Amino acid sequence: MTRVLSKLLLCFFLAGLSFNLSLCVAQDKQEKKQDAPSPNNRLTIEVTAGDANKPVENASVYVKTIEEHLLKDKKSEINVKTNQEGVAHVPDAPLGKVLIQIVAEGWKPYGHWYEITDPKQVIKIHLETPPKWY
Repeated sequence: MTRVLSKLLLCFFLAGLSFNLSLCVAQDKQEKKQDAPSPNNRLTIEVTAGDANKPVENASVYVKTIEEHLLKDKKSEINVKTNQEGVAHVPDAPLGKVLIQIVAEGWKPYGHWYEITDPKQVIKIHLETPPKWY
């Protein structure tokens, strides 16, 4: 009788343990879904240059993020180009601290860290003329 009772208790213990594990896995998946960028995130970057504030077409826009972890940092990068109006759209832009770098022919390269708080944020960037070399 005690052998049957101990097997029954072991079965209940294992069933409870597996139930708790499944709850933990479900909760972890739900937290990861909240951390992931939503498909509605679309960062807009407007690039102008010069004294006339003219739009810069075909500029390379790099958006870099670094997620700091205990053992190894996770880095990601998104590359887009500006259109004729000098606007670049970054789909699924991550929220948080990002490095935005811009390289355009004939203009001084640009790089600055930004804090992205709004999923539909608009960032305006003005490029300067490069220094003259003699």
